[in-house]
Amino acid sequence: MKLKTLMLGAAASFALAPAAFAERGADGEVKIIYWQAPSILNPFLSGGTKDVESSSMIIEPLLRYDETGTLVPWLVDEIPTLENGGLTEDLKQLTYKLTPGLKWSDGSDFTSEDVKFTYEYCSHPEGGCAQLTKFEGIASVETPDATTVVITYENPMPNPYTAFVGGESPILQKAQFADCLGAAASTCTDQNFNPIGTGPFVVDEFKPNDVIVMSANPNYRDPAKPAFAKVTFKGGGDAAAAGRAVLETGEFDYAWNLQLAPDVIAKMEEGGKGTPVAGFGPLLERIMLNNTNPSPDLGPDERSVVRPHPFLSDPAVYKAMSMAIDRPLLVEVGYGKAGRVSCSWVPAPEAFAIEVEGCDVQDLEGAKAMLDAAGIVDTDGDGVREKDGVPLSILYQTSTNAVRQDFQALIKDWWEQIGMEVELRNIDGSVFFGGDAGSPDTFQKFYADVEMYANTFNGTDPQAYLGNGLCDKAPRPDTQWQGENISRFCDEEYDALHKQLSETADMAERQRIGKELSRIAFERGSLIPLVHRGRLSAHATSLGGVKLNVWDSELWNVADWYRIK
Repeated sequence: MKLKTLMLGAAASFALAPAAFAERGADGEVKIIYWQAPSILNPFLSGGTKDVESSSMIIEPLLRYDETGTLVPWLVDEIPTLENGGLTEDLKQLTYKLTPGLKWSDGSDFTSEDVKFTYEYCSHPEGGCAQLTKFEGIASVETPDATTVVITYENPMPNPYTAFVGGESPILQKAQFADCLGAAASTCTDQNFNPIGTGPFVVDEFKPNDVIVMSANPNYRDPAKPAFAKVTFKGGGDAAAAGRAVLETGEFDYAWNLQLAPDVIAKMEEGGKGTPVAGFGPLLERIMLNNTNPSPDLGPDERSVVRPHPFLSDPAVYKAMSMAIDRPLLVEVGYGKAGRVSCSWVPAPEAFAIEVEGCDVQDLEGAKAMLDAAGIVDTDGDGVREKDGVPLSILYQTSTNAVRQDFQALIKDWWEQIGMEVELRNIDGSVFFGGDAGSPDTFQKFYADVEMYANTFNGTDPQAYLGNGLCDKAPRPDTQWQGENISRFCDEEYDALHKQLSETADMAERQRIGKELSRIAFERGSLIPLVHRGRLSAHATSLGGVKLNVWDSELWNVADWYRIK
């Protein structure tokens, strides 16, 4: 069995670009603004991109993806492959050799025991791990010596580069997190807010949902990096304010995720202080359909189990909802050239994207006819259809953002035209995408009928990402509401097909299976895809070294940033 194009250039070693500076901290302070504020610095306890990316400056994986989507070594000298003997011929064992001499920011040695502990932390049966799909199929992680990590899989693993790979799956220090296993994970506030890492920066102060102050890691592996002595990482506000702070006023050096209309970005750019950067990865704006009953009359346990929704479980309803949406108009209004119509859960890489007939055409009359044919009609004359006596009344929630509120208003109107009642709700992004198990407003709890957001995945192979649709990955109280199956979608055929994907090496067959998984999720009521979004951020004209990365954390190479003199 051979591993072919899946290797993504893995056999080549990765050399960092020459430093544009010669002394650590020589360039003073860099200011970063994420309008969705980080709420935690442990990505295993949050599904929010803002938490994954902010923590990526501090804690790191063994491998990650560069700006081209190529897998590159990070805390190892080379990627284990069939060719170099690091991956066994039966594809059941992967051996990493850690770069010698690596230190944690507290000066202690980084060892294989830290890697093994991270696996034990995330896979603990009494805990909740937001990135659990990255560890799917692992039978054991062993440590023959301080610099060797041996991962053994239950079955052949054609794509073994999931655990400890990318910004979503970094290494935690065993000494710091030893008392945070299982149910104790979410109670370890100091550890989760101030992780010890191998990255270029260390935390000086963290105010959740507000600001992070960091300084250069004195034990970072390259003595000339990072160029910046301090980082101010500001969170909160909105995308417009973040864009202005870089492009117009120059108050900040980097602004993330400028989810703004194209004409707004163009006007800001006239300020001359900064430069927008954009690229298309797998980022998809979508509406998730709740496969449980979200009634507030039910307790949290009942609202988390997979059960039929009173009417969203009917294909006629969710298909009509999808048909009623004018996706080309959403692209025009929200993103312009930075958006594309898509009905594929995985819109990129292109080889994994599905084409859906009619996706780019709004059909209100067809949607009405579909509901009529299913007997879902307005029986009492109030303008709202009912299914089995239950009105098609929708609570539609999303994060607070100008583009998303525009989308909500348009979609509400379209859905009301086909006979639904729609209540809109928006929640501050820092809360909505946070990992607070005590909050009723997180996207993981999903206390609404539908919710809209976008997310993506690290790398160019969607196996782990498509695992987010597996039945057992639904957030629940006993996992501290962690889990990637936000819609609580559960389909036996989907689960079986995903298992087949995990055991398939041939790239063409992997692509076929991946497409089929996307199609099942769309056609059987997990989500309604809307827009394939480009990643758009901005940096100051005086900030050098930025390489926008749509396949990993945007801050993946922050150690290489410098001030242009």
